[in-house]
Amino acid sequence: MTDKIILYKSFYNPIEANIIRARLEDSGIPCFLVDENISTIQPLYNQAVGGVKLMVFEKDTLKIDSLLAENNDLVDNEDQFFTDKPVNDVKKKCEKCGSENVAFGQATKGRFSWWVTVISIMLLVYPFKVNKCFHCYDCGNEFQ
Repeated sequence: MTDKIILYKSFYNPIEANIIRARLEDSGIPCFLVDENISTIQPLYNQAVGGVKLMVFEKDTLKIDSLLAENNDLVDNEDQFFTDKPVNDVKKKCEKCGSENVAFGQATKGRFSWWVTVISIMLLVYPFKVNKCFHCYDCGNEFQ
């Protein structure tokens, strides 16, 4: 009987993913990262591929939860530095689905306001200011 490999967590920063992977491997838990190269080489594709994915054996999830819970203070401090979320809104939840897999960044819908578009067309330049909002990576909802 083979053990099932599952997605444990997605990271939108390859450095954070490597820190967690190294912590797990040092504790003797086998794991690997998926889509790390594309996220490192082409950071703009990171959102399209769903970030860097940490893959583990299903039987190890409880062990991983307890290991990361022991170092929770360190992980919380890393989250403030390695995410695009504002520090005061680290625990923001999606208004539509309630997921905590939310980040603050450039809007995909309504990315440029009308005045930026008009000025950019007049000056023949790429739009210089983008709208920012929270984006849910589970349902795709964008909200303020």
